[in-house]
Amino acid sequence: MQTLSPLETERPVVLVVDDAPSSLGMLCDTLESSGYTVLVAADGEAALQRLELVVPDAILLDGLMPGLSGFETCRRIKANAALAHIPVLFMTGLSETAHVVEGFECGGVDYVVKPIRAQEVLARLHTHTRNARITRMARDAVDVAGMGVVFVDAHGRVAWRSPQAALWLHAMDAPPAPGLLPASLEPVLVQGAAIALMTAAGTRLSVRNLGAAALGETMLLFAVQREGAGGAPSARLAEAALTPRETEVLSWLAKGKTNRDIGEILGTSPRTVNKHLEHIFEKLGVETRAAAAALASGQLG
Repeated sequence: MQTLSPLETERPVVLVVDDAPSSLGMLCDTLESSGYTVLVAADGEAALQRLELVVPDAILLDGLMPGLSGFETCRRIKANAALAHIPVLFMTGLSETAHVVEGFECGGVDYVVKPIRAQEVLARLHTHTRNARITRMARDAVDVAGMGVVFVDAHGRVAWRSPQAALWLHAMDAPPAPGLLPASLEPVLVQGAAIALMTAAGTRLSVRNLGAAALGETMLLFAVQREGAGGAPSARLAEAALTPRETEVLSWLAKGKTNRDIGEILGTSPRTVNKHLEHIFEKLGVETRAAAAALASGQLG
């Protein structure tokens, strides 16, 4: 039986979406006995409603369902920045190449053909859940540090960028071609020099070339130039122009409260709290709860 590594200190949550959930009883039992908490939704709409209340570690999604198909459900999940990191594994009886390709194109990370073999799904799920958690922690760590990271391949193309770096790149001059760095960053890439620049939003950045990384890629480190200790977070909060209710939500988030806790304190639903957080993340230019809490820590009462 698959066991969880020490990395998973809490029971991972898996959302199983299938229009005939009763047929997946053995799979759900296997997942539960292997350390997962299993949530079930009978269709795509129900799945999206559940995702407004809880963010699972992985989703097992039927490709063909009445109403909203699994493929369209996956597209909507991946279009939501707060949910895009969740690995989606498709479960379907469709094995034709076109369906497999569609599953990957809409954002799925794996494809399991029915009839489901529980132990096989468990092994795949464990791998994808662990990888997603490691990736998420790395992204959170970079954002919380107030920095951004960009990896550039040997052809000068952006191979990977952290969420914060993506926002800063978008606020710079247009690149000479899609997928390339803005022209203003050419010196740091070609000459290896550290440079300072200002984004269109008025953010002062320093960009350093940290040299070769894996696969022959070059790592660039972006950081906000701070004029004084603690000045950047407060200025960033001021510029965000949060509403009074958003400020309240962020304040309780910085104190470690969950959406449900915040909802009870403010007399609203977890779904409404989640909507406020979406607006807060957008205004602050972050993608994670940890990053937003780090900006607010010590700044809000």
